[in-house]
Amino acid sequence: MTKIHKLSGIIDVGGLHYEWELRSEPQWSESEGWKGLTVALLRKHTQRGALLEFPPPKRLLKGMQRGRLQINDAILSRGIQAALHAGWEPESRGKPMVFMVDADGN
Repeated sequence: MTKIHKLSGIIDVGGLHYEWELRSEPQWSESEGWKGLTVALLRKHTQRGALLEFPPPKRLLKGMQRGRLQINDAILSRGIQAALHAGWEPESRGKPMVFMVDADGN
């Protein structure tokens, strides 16, 4: 049986619904080296989004092949909470805020 990786969805954190979407997978940049995956967030019925930037997987830094996509609801939930604690105000207006998180979403 093949496991299908979700690239977007809705997650409930603290009774509020957040839409998420995978924006980019880990990739090589000539100027910056390996970049991790990026997830876009938007709380339902609000205007200001957030971007969670994860570090590149250690296997890529060691020269190994790409692995499977490792994103789940627990990591997303921790990432949303970290962004809110760092000052993301979904009700405000403006460009999406960018937050660097660790591989566990903290």
